[in-house]
Amino acid sequence: MSALTDAFTGMLFGKAETTRLPVRTSTGQAQAVYLPTAAPGLGDSGVIIGREVYSGKGYIYDPFQLYGQQLPAPHWLVLGESGNGKSALEKTYVLRQLRFRDRQVVVLDAQGEDGVGEWNLIAEALGITPIRLDPMAAIEQSIRLNPLDPAITATGQLALLRTIIEVAMGRGLNERSGFALKVAHAHVVETVTQETAGRQPILSDIVERLRHPRPESAHAMNVAPEDVRAWGLDVALVLDRLVDGDLRGMFDGPTTVGIDLDAPLTVFDLSHIDRNSIAMPILMAMVGVWLEHTWIRPDRKKRIFLVEEAWHIINSPFVAQLFQRLLKFGRRLGLSFVAVVHHLSDVVDGAAAKEAAAILKMASTRTVYAQKSDEARATGQVLGLPRWAVEIIPTLTPGMAVWDVNGNVQVVKHLITEAERPLVFTDRAMTEGSPRAPAELEEELPPLALDAGPVSFDKRYTR
Repeated sequence: MSALTDAFTGMLFGKAETTRLPVRTSTGQAQAVYLPTAAPGLGDSGVIIGREVYSGKGYIYDPFQLYGQQLPAPHWLVLGESGNGKSALEKTYVLRQLRFRDRQVVVLDAQGEDGVGEWNLIAEALGITPIRLDPMAAIEQSIRLNPLDPAITATGQLALLRTIIEVAMGRGLNERSGFALKVAHAHVVETVTQETAGRQPILSDIVERLRHPRPESAHAMNVAPEDVRAWGLDVALVLDRLVDGDLRGMFDGPTTVGIDLDAPLTVFDLSHIDRNSIAMPILMAMVGVWLEHTWIRPDRKKRIFLVEEAWHIINSPFVAQLFQRLLKFGRRLGLSFVAVVHHLSDVVDGAAAKEAAAILKMASTRTVYAQKSDEARATGQVLGLPRWAVEIIPTLTPGMAVWDVNGNVQVVKHLITEAERPLVFTDRAMTEGSPRAPAELEEELPPLALDAGPVSFDKRYTR
C-alpha cells in the first residue's frame, strides 16, 4: 500500500524527496551553514550589565570570575563623552556588585552639584556618610587623612611625601632635597613616637624639622647643618601649603576618627576640590597610598577601586607611578581598579605618556561609549579595537557601548532597573545624564533590593 501511494504521488507531483539521515557536526562547522550565529559571551557567572545588541543575550561581566581564565588582569577602563551613560554604568555596576557580601568598593567622586558629590544618593540609600574632603571647610569640621598615619609603613610614608611634593612642584626631587626630606622624616617618626605616646606624627612636625635639621643628620654626611636646611627649604615651603596655606585642612592633622573602611561602600567626595587645581592629583596620590596601606588586605574579599576623572592619575607621572604599583600589588589581593576617562587623547598625549601606556596595558577590560569619529579612530588605534568596532563608536546611542574584554568585543546595551533609576538619574543633571533614564534603558530587569544578600537576577545570567 505504501509503495502504491508513493507511485501515485510521484505521478501527480513528481519524484518524492529522498529521506535524509541526520548528520552529527560541531558548532564550529555548523556556523558556516547557519550564518546568523552569535559570538560567545563571557559566561553566566557574575553580574548582569545588559544585553548584547546583535544576539539579544544577557551580557554578564565580573572581573573576579573571569580573572585567570579570560582576563590577565581585573582592571577596567571606561571611556566616552559626557551624556552617553558612563555614570549610569558605574553606579549600577557597583550596586549590583554589592549584592555579594564578599565585595567592598571605594569611589573617588570628583563630580557633583548642590554641594554634594553625585554618589551622595547611593551612599544615603546604603546608610553611608561620604568622606567629604574640602579645603574650604571650617578647620574643626574638616576630614583629614594623615600622610604620616602609623597605619602606613615608614617606607610608604616617605614615598607618599615625595609624591605630594613632586606633584606640587611639577618636577622630581633632586638628591639633596630628597636627603633633607628623608632625614627629617626619620627623625620625626622616631622622636614623636617615643616622646608623645598616643599622638600621630603630622606634617607640621616634618616642616619644623626641615627648618631646623638636627646636627647629627648633617654630620653623618659630612656637611654643615646650614646646607641641609638650604636643601630642604623648597620641600618645607611646599608642605607648608598643606599645613597653613590654601590646601590646609585635609592632610595637616591626625586621620579623622570614625572613617570606616570595613563598610561595603566608601565614598571620598572630592566635588569641592577644583578639578584643575594642584590639589586634585595630590588628593589622588594621598588617597591611593592611604588605601593601599589601610584598606587592601589579604582577607579574601574582592575590592573595587573606582576613580572618576581618572586623568588626574594617569596624566601625572608621579601619581601614575604610585598607581602602577598599587595595581600590580592589588592584583594579587583581589583588587579591580576602574578608571573613568572622557578622552583617551587627554592621557596618551599628556606629560605621563609612558606611565599612561603602562596603566592602559593593565586594563584588560575597555568599555567605549560614543565618541566623535576622529577620537574614535585614535582610541581604536591605541586600544587595538577591530575596524568594525571603531566605525560603530560614533553611531552609538546613550546607554550603548563597545565592550572589549581581552579581545572579546561586543556591542552592549546597558539596562537599568526601576529601583536603580532614581539613584542613577537625578534632577541635579549629574553632568552625565538626564533627570530620567532614556526609554531604551528602562527595560524589564527585576527590581534590585539594596539590602539583599547574594540574589540572582536570573539563574541563567548570574551566579
